[in-house]
Amino acid sequence: MDLDLHLHSTASDGTLSPGDVVAAALAARLDVISLTDHDTTAGIAPAMEAAAGHPLEIIPGIEVSATWDRGEIHVLGYFVDPSHPRMMEHGEWAGARRIQRMQTMVDRLRESGIEVDMEDVEEAAGAERGSLARPHLARALVEKGVVDSVYEAFDRFIGDEHEAYEPTRLLAPEAAVELIREVGGIAVWAHPPMDQLDALLPRLVEAGLRGLETYRPRNPRDRTLRLEARARSTGLLVTGGSDWHGPEGGELGQFRVSAKEVSAFLEEGGM
Repeated sequence: MDLDLHLHSTASDGTLSPGDVVAAALAARLDVISLTDHDTTAGIAPAMEAAAGHPLEIIPGIEVSATWDRGEIHVLGYFVDPSHPRMMEHGEWAGARRIQRMQTMVDRLRESGIEVDMEDVEEAAGAERGSLARPHLARALVEKGVVDSVYEAFDRFIGDEHEAYEPTRLLAPEAAVELIREVGGIAVWAHPPMDQLDALLPRLVEAGLRGLETYRPRNPRDRTLRLEARARSTGLLVTGGSDWHGPEGGELGQFRVSAKEVSAFLEEGGM
């Protein structure tokens, strides 16, 4: 059984609709996927509808944004109740906060002489978008001819280390874990930065963290081994996923994890 447990759609900052993500997963012959849009579960219902009658199981998911030491920490929630009132409340609040954050970043870019505005970002995001995120701003910079690619936009202008960057400033990491638990989910630290692991992991475990995202396309083998060892020593689950945002990053299915690699996670989720 092949899985990808970290996918995005136009409900947040992906380039394909939830239904088209499902179509891509079917074409890739994946057996299980999780749609984990940023701070929203709006894509889950249309994805489930698109997958009905097909040999594809969808784990309802979300990627909750948190701020720690000015940087962003992301916590994946699996097997969440997408219609839980707290989930709806968080999605609305996070969407409004993301608009404010985007305006701040656009203003900083304009102050530095880069001609881009909110209308450009909204157009790049498309009518189906559920919230505004940095990839939308990056695509706007590509369309304006400021950069040649999304990756260049992050490298030169909107990465965490640049002056235009503004943290999302939503929840504390512990609160992100607690939110996921409140809506019935399994909380997993997404792409954990190795330089923050020692300082933050004990706090997240105390809050109810259950896993580490260990298997990723660009993880060097030594990082994967270190995360596996840390998960074992801490009693945590391991998961994996491509963090796929659309075909511009490569075809869905090029990276996949096996059921054996994440068997304990699947068992805890009741699969």
